[in-house]
Amino acid sequence: MAAAVEALARTGDPLDAVEAGIRVVESDPSVRSVGLGGAPNLLGEMECDAAIMCGASLKAGAVGGLKHYMHAISVARQVMERTPHVMIVGEGAERFAREIGAERGKMLSREAKADYEKWLRAHVPEKVRSRLARAELIPLVRPPGGRGVGRVRRACARGAARQAAHNTVDFIVRTAEGKMAVGISTSGWAYKYPGRMSDSGIIGAGLYCDDRYGAAACTHTGEMIIRAGVARAVVAYMKRGASASAACHEAFDDLGGLKGGFLGPVIIHALDRKGTPYVLTTGNDGGIPYWVWREGEAEPRCLKPEKIGDTH
Repeated sequence: MAAAVEALARTGDPLDAVEAGIRVVESDPSVRSVGLGGAPNLLGEMECDAAIMCGASLKAGAVGGLKHYMHAISVARQVMERTPHVMIVGEGAERFAREIGAERGKMLSREAKADYEKWLRAHVPEKVRSRLARAELIPLVRPPGGRGVGRVRRACARGAARQAAHNTVDFIVRTAEGKMAVGISTSGWAYKYPGRMSDSGIIGAGLYCDDRYGAAACTHTGEMIIRAGVARAVVAYMKRGASASAACHEAFDDLGGLKGGFLGPVIIHALDRKGTPYVLTTGNDGGIPYWVWREGEAEPRCLKPEKIGDTH
Protein backbone atom coordinates (compact mmCIF):
# COMPACT_ATOMS: atom_id res chain seq x y z
CA MET A 1 0.00 0.00 0.00
CA ALA A 2 2.94 2.33 0.57
CA ALA A 3 3.92 1.97 -3.09
CA ALA A 4 0.35 2.73 -4.13
CA VAL A 5 0.16 5.85 -1.95
CA GLU A 6 3.50 7.06 -3.26
CA ALA A 7 2.35 6.64 -6.85
CA LEU A 8 -0.94 8.42 -6.12
CA ALA A 9 0.86 11.32 -4.46
CA ARG A 10 3.18 11.63 -7.43
CA THR A 11 0.63 11.54 -10.28
CA GLY A 12 -2.85 11.79 -8.77
CA ASP A 13 -3.96 8.93 -11.04
CA PRO A 14 -5.68 6.03 -9.24
CA LEU A 15 -4.66 3.69 -12.07
CA ASP A 16 -1.00 4.39 -11.23
CA ALA A 17 -1.72 3.57 -7.59
CA VAL A 18 -3.46 0.29 -8.42
CA GLU A 19 -0.67 -0.81 -10.73
CA ALA A 20 2.12 0.16 -8.33
CA GLY A 21 0.53 -1.63 -5.39
CA ILE A 22 -0.16 -4.84 -7.29
CA ARG A 23 3.33 -4.93 -8.83
CA VAL A 24 4.80 -5.21 -5.32
CA VAL A 25 2.68 -8.29 -4.62
CA GLU A 26 3.46 -9.82 -8.02
CA SER A 27 7.19 -9.49 -7.27
CA ASP A 28 6.99 -11.15 -3.85
CA PRO A 29 7.76 -14.90 -4.05
CA SER A 30 6.34 -15.43 -0.56
CA VAL A 31 2.86 -14.70 -1.95
CA ARG A 32 2.10 -18.16 -3.29
CA SER A 33 -0.94 -17.30 -5.40
CA VAL A 34 0.10 -14.19 -7.34
CA GLY A 35 2.89 -13.58 -9.85
CA LEU A 36 6.41 -14.77 -9.05
CA GLY A 37 6.23 -17.89 -6.89
CA GLY A 38 2.54 -18.48 -7.54
CA ALA A 39 1.03 -21.89 -8.18
CA PRO A 40 1.49 -23.46 -11.65
CA ASN A 41 -1.02 -25.39 -13.74
CA LEU A 42 -1.14 -29.19 -14.01
CA LEU A 43 1.83 -29.20 -16.36
CA GLY A 44 3.96 -27.09 -14.02
CA GLU A 45 3.58 -23.93 -16.12
CA MET A 46 2.85 -20.53 -14.61
CA GLU A 47 -0.17 -18.83 -16.18
CA CYS A 48 -1.20 -15.44 -14.76
CA ASP A 49 -4.43 -13.48 -15.14
CA ALA A 50 -4.86 -9.79 -14.40
CA ALA A 51 -7.18 -6.88 -15.14
CA ILE A 52 -7.48 -3.16 -14.45
CA MET A 53 -10.38 -0.73 -14.86
CA CYS A 54 -10.83 3.04 -14.82
CA GLY A 55 -13.92 4.31 -13.03
CA ALA A 56 -14.09 7.60 -14.94
CA SER A 57 -14.13 6.22 -18.49
CA LEU A 58 -15.08 2.59 -17.82
CA LYS A 59 -12.10 1.60 -19.95
CA ALA A 60 -10.52 -1.70 -18.99
CA GLY A 61 -7.70 -4.05 -19.92
CA ALA A 62 -7.06 -7.68 -19.12
CA VAL A 63 -4.74 -10.58 -19.86
CA GLY A 64 -5.33 -14.29 -19.36
CA GLY A 65 -2.95 -17.23 -19.25
CA LEU A 66 0.10 -14.97 -19.51
CA LYS A 67 3.38 -16.89 -19.29
CA HIS A 68 6.97 -15.76 -18.66
CA TYR A 69 6.26 -12.15 -17.66
CA MET A 70 6.62 -10.66 -14.18
CA HIS A 71 3.84 -8.11 -14.06
CA ALA A 72 0.55 -9.21 -15.58
CA ILE A 73 -1.14 -6.09 -14.16
CA SER A 74 1.14 -3.81 -16.17
CA VAL A 75 0.52 -5.79 -19.35
CA ALA A 76 -3.22 -5.57 -18.69
CA ARG A 77 -2.99 -1.82 -18.33
CA GLN A 78 -1.17 -1.54 -21.65
CA VAL A 79 -3.91 -3.59 -23.31
CA MET A 80 -6.32 -0.90 -22.10
CA GLU A 81 -4.15 2.03 -23.16
CA ARG A 82 -2.51 0.82 -26.39
CA THR A 83 -5.13 -1.34 -28.10
CA PRO A 84 -8.83 -1.12 -28.94
CA HIS A 85 -9.32 -4.41 -27.10
CA VAL A 86 -10.23 -5.28 -23.52
CA MET A 87 -8.79 -8.79 -23.17
CA ILE A 88 -5.85 -10.61 -24.76
CA VAL A 89 -5.09 -14.19 -23.72
CA GLY A 90 -2.65 -17.06 -24.18
CA GLU A 91 -0.06 -16.79 -26.94
CA GLY A 92 -1.47 -13.42 -27.95
CA ALA A 93 -0.93 -12.03 -24.45
CA GLU A 94 2.66 -13.29 -24.45
CA ARG A 95 3.27 -11.77 -27.89
CA PHE A 96 1.78 -8.45 -26.77
CA ALA A 97 3.93 -8.41 -23.62
CA ARG A 98 7.02 -9.00 -25.76
CA GLU A 99 6.09 -6.20 -28.18
CA ILE A 100 5.67 -3.63 -25.41
CA GLY A 101 8.94 -4.65 -23.76
CA ALA A 102 7.37 -5.99 -20.56
CA GLU A 103 9.71 -7.49 -17.97
CA ARG A 104 10.29 -11.21 -18.48
CA GLY A 105 10.99 -13.53 -15.56
CA LYS A 106 11.30 -17.13 -14.47
CA MET A 107 7.96 -17.25 -12.69
CA LEU A 108 8.08 -20.72 -11.10
CA SER A 109 10.10 -20.39 -7.89
CA ARG A 110 11.98 -23.30 -6.32
CA GLU A 111 9.46 -23.45 -3.48
CA ALA A 112 6.48 -23.46 -5.84
CA LYS A 113 8.11 -26.13 -8.00
CA ALA A 114 8.81 -28.29 -4.94
CA ASP A 115 5.20 -27.98 -3.77
CA TYR A 116 3.95 -28.85 -7.25
CA GLU A 117 6.15 -31.95 -7.44
CA LYS A 118 5.02 -33.01 -3.96
CA TRP A 119 1.39 -32.63 -5.05
CA LEU A 120 2.04 -34.70 -8.16
CA ARG A 121 3.57 -37.53 -6.13
CA ALA A 122 0.60 -37.51 -3.76
CA HIS A 123 -2.19 -37.32 -6.33
CA VAL A 124 -0.95 -38.56 -9.71
CA PRO A 125 0.15 -42.16 -10.40
CA GLU A 126 3.78 -42.49 -11.46
CA LYS A 127 2.87 -43.90 -14.89
CA VAL A 128 0.77 -40.80 -15.54
CA ARG A 129 3.46 -38.42 -14.22
CA SER A 130 5.97 -39.88 -16.66
CA ARG A 131 3.83 -38.84 -19.63
CA LEU A 132 1.96 -35.91 -18.15
CA ALA A 133 2.23 -33.67 -21.21
CA ARG A 134 0.35 -36.30 -23.26
CA ALA A 135 -1.85 -37.71 -20.51
CA GLU A 136 -5.56 -37.11 -19.99
CA LEU A 137 -5.72 -34.31 -17.45
CA ILE A 138 -9.48 -34.07 -16.95
CA PRO A 139 -9.61 -36.59 -14.05
CA LEU A 140 -7.05 -34.50 -12.17
CA VAL A 141 -9.20 -31.36 -12.00
CA ARG A 142 -12.28 -32.82 -10.28
CA PRO A 143 -12.05 -31.73 -6.63
CA PRO A 144 -13.83 -34.04 -4.18
CA GLY A 145 -17.21 -32.77 -3.06
CA GLY A 146 -17.36 -30.27 -5.91
CA ARG A 147 -20.22 -31.80 -7.87
CA GLY A 148 -23.93 -31.70 -7.27
CA VAL A 149 -23.80 -29.32 -4.31
CA GLY A 150 -26.96 -27.26 -4.37
CA ARG A 151 -26.36 -24.72 -1.61
CA VAL A 152 -23.54 -22.20 -1.36
CA ARG A 153 -23.55 -22.24 2.43
CA ARG A 154 -23.07 -26.02 2.58
CA ALA A 155 -20.14 -25.78 0.17
CA CYS A 156 -18.31 -23.17 2.22
CA ALA A 157 -17.09 -25.56 4.91
CA ARG A 158 -15.72 -28.00 2.36
CA GLY A 159 -14.19 -25.29 0.25
CA ALA A 160 -12.50 -23.39 3.07
CA ALA A 161 -9.69 -25.92 3.29
CA ARG A 162 -8.85 -25.20 -0.33
CA GLN A 163 -8.83 -21.41 -0.03
CA ALA A 164 -5.06 -21.16 -0.39
CA ALA A 165 -5.49 -22.34 -3.98
CA HIS A 166 -7.91 -19.53 -4.82
CA ASN A 167 -6.26 -16.41 -3.42
CA THR A 168 -5.86 -13.21 -5.42
CA VAL A 169 -4.66 -9.65 -4.86
CA ASP A 170 -7.31 -6.95 -5.27
CA PHE A 171 -6.68 -3.20 -5.12
CA ILE A 172 -9.36 -0.51 -5.08
CA VAL A 173 -8.30 3.15 -5.03
CA ARG A 174 -10.37 6.32 -4.66
CA THR A 175 -8.90 9.82 -4.77
CA ALA A 176 -10.12 12.82 -2.79
CA GLU A 177 -11.82 14.02 -5.99
CA GLY A 178 -13.74 10.76 -6.28
CA LYS A 179 -11.76 9.22 -9.14
CA MET A 180 -11.64 5.44 -8.79
CA ALA A 181 -9.71 2.50 -10.21
CA VAL A 182 -9.58 -1.21 -9.47
CA GLY A 183 -7.08 -3.92 -10.35
CA ILE A 184 -6.62 -7.60 -9.73
CA SER A 185 -3.89 -10.19 -10.33
CA THR A 186 -3.51 -13.92 -9.70
CA SER A 187 -1.74 -17.08 -10.77
CA GLY A 188 -5.12 -18.75 -10.40
CA TRP A 189 -6.30 -22.10 -9.13
CA ALA A 190 -3.34 -24.20 -8.05
CA TYR A 191 -2.68 -27.10 -10.48
CA LYS A 192 -5.52 -26.04 -12.74
CA TYR A 193 -6.24 -27.43 -16.20
CA PRO A 194 -3.93 -25.57 -18.62
CA GLY A 195 -5.64 -22.51 -20.02
CA ARG A 196 -8.21 -22.23 -17.23
CA MET A 197 -9.35 -18.60 -17.05
CA SER A 198 -10.08 -17.08 -13.66
CA ASP A 199 -12.57 -14.37 -12.80
CA SER A 200 -9.59 -12.06 -12.18
CA GLY A 201 -9.20 -11.32 -15.85
CA ILE A 202 -12.91 -10.94 -16.61
CA ILE A 203 -14.41 -7.46 -16.34
CA GLY A 204 -17.75 -7.61 -14.53
CA ALA A 205 -16.93 -10.88 -12.81
CA GLY A 206 -13.76 -10.42 -10.77
CA LEU A 207 -13.79 -6.62 -10.84
CA TYR A 208 -15.80 -3.58 -11.88
CA CYS A 209 -15.48 0.15 -11.28
CA ASP A 210 -17.66 3.20 -11.95
CA ASP A 211 -16.89 6.58 -10.35
CA ARG A 212 -20.61 7.36 -10.15
CA TYR A 213 -21.43 4.42 -7.88
CA GLY A 214 -18.38 2.55 -6.56
CA ALA A 215 -16.11 -0.40 -7.23
CA ALA A 216 -15.92 -4.09 -6.38
CA ALA A 217 -13.42 -6.92 -6.66
CA CYS A 218 -13.57 -10.59 -5.73
CA THR A 219 -11.35 -13.48 -4.71
CA HIS A 220 -11.51 -17.25 -4.22
CA THR A 221 -13.83 -19.48 -6.26
CA GLY A 222 -13.67 -17.78 -9.64
CA GLU A 223 -16.02 -20.20 -11.37
CA MET A 224 -18.85 -19.05 -9.12
CA ILE A 225 -17.88 -15.40 -9.44
CA ILE A 226 -17.98 -15.64 -13.24
CA ARG A 227 -21.34 -17.41 -13.31
CA ALA A 228 -22.97 -14.76 -11.12
CA GLY A 229 -21.15 -11.70 -12.54
CA VAL A 230 -20.48 -10.69 -8.96
CA ALA A 231 -18.42 -7.49 -9.23
CA ARG A 232 -20.74 -5.86 -11.78
CA ALA A 233 -23.73 -6.91 -9.70
CA VAL A 234 -22.32 -5.22 -6.59
CA VAL A 235 -21.80 -1.94 -8.46
CA ALA A 236 -25.26 -2.23 -10.04
CA TYR A 237 -26.83 -2.65 -6.61
CA MET A 238 -24.96 0.44 -5.40
CA LYS A 239 -26.28 2.28 -8.47
CA ARG A 240 -29.78 1.46 -7.26
CA GLY A 241 -28.95 3.10 -3.92
CA ALA A 242 -27.68 0.16 -1.85
CA SER A 243 -24.85 0.71 0.59
CA ALA A 244 -21.61 -1.18 0.02
CA SER A 245 -22.71 -3.64 2.71
CA ALA A 246 -26.19 -4.18 1.29
CA ALA A 247 -24.82 -4.51 -2.25
CA CYS A 248 -22.42 -7.28 -1.21
CA HIS A 249 -25.20 -9.16 0.57
CA GLU A 250 -27.42 -8.86 -2.50
CA ALA A 251 -24.61 -10.26 -4.65
CA PHE A 252 -24.16 -13.10 -2.16
CA ASP A 253 -27.84 -13.93 -2.47
CA ASP A 254 -27.32 -14.14 -6.24
CA LEU A 255 -24.67 -16.80 -5.62
CA GLY A 256 -27.32 -18.86 -3.89
CA GLY A 257 -29.02 -19.37 -7.23
CA LEU A 258 -26.10 -21.34 -8.65
CA LYS A 259 -26.93 -25.01 -9.12
CA GLY A 260 -24.32 -27.69 -9.66
CA GLY A 261 -20.74 -27.17 -10.71
CA PHE A 262 -17.95 -26.61 -8.22
CA LEU A 263 -19.09 -24.40 -5.34
CA GLY A 264 -16.77 -22.97 -2.70
CA PRO A 265 -15.94 -19.83 -0.70
CA VAL A 266 -16.11 -16.32 -2.18
CA ILE A 267 -14.89 -13.00 -0.80
CA ILE A 268 -16.42 -9.76 -2.10
CA HIS A 269 -14.65 -6.42 -1.66
CA ALA A 270 -16.51 -3.16 -2.25
CA LEU A 271 -15.88 0.57 -1.98
CA ASP A 272 -18.76 2.98 -2.52
CA ARG A 273 -18.47 6.33 -4.27
CA LYS A 274 -17.98 8.11 -0.93
CA GLY A 275 -15.07 5.85 0.00
CA THR A 276 -16.85 3.54 2.45
CA PRO A 277 -15.26 0.06 2.35
CA TYR A 278 -16.96 -3.26 3.01
CA VAL A 279 -15.79 -6.86 2.62
CA LEU A 280 -17.94 -9.98 2.91
CA THR A 281 -16.75 -13.59 3.05
CA THR A 282 -18.71 -16.80 2.66
CA GLY A 283 -15.84 -18.85 4.13
CA ASN A 284 -15.54 -20.22 7.63
CA ASP A 285 -11.83 -19.45 8.05
CA GLY A 286 -12.44 -16.56 10.45
CA GLY A 287 -12.06 -14.03 7.67
CA ILE A 288 -8.93 -13.28 5.64
CA PRO A 289 -8.03 -9.71 6.68
CA TYR A 290 -8.06 -6.76 4.30
CA TRP A 291 -6.35 -3.38 4.58
CA VAL A 292 -7.69 0.17 4.38
CA TRP A 293 -5.56 3.31 4.23
CA ARG A 294 -7.23 6.71 4.29
CA GLU A 295 -5.64 10.09 3.74
CA GLY A 296 -4.37 11.51 7.01
CA GLU A 297 -3.81 8.13 8.64
CA ALA A 298 -0.24 7.27 9.59
CA GLU A 299 -0.51 3.70 8.37
CA PRO A 300 -3.06 1.27 6.92
CA ARG A 301 -5.52 -0.53 9.17
CA CYS A 302 -6.00 -4.28 9.10
CA LEU A 303 -9.67 -5.24 9.26
CA LYS A 304 -11.65 -8.47 9.30
CA PRO A 305 -14.44 -8.97 6.75
CA GLU A 306 -17.98 -9.67 7.79
CA LYS A 307 -18.67 -13.39 7.61
CA ILE A 308 -21.93 -14.82 6.33
CA GLY A 309 -23.68 -16.01 9.46
CA ASP A 310 -22.58 -13.03 11.55
CA THR A 311 -25.75 -11.13 10.64
CA HIS A 312 -27.56 -13.45 8.21
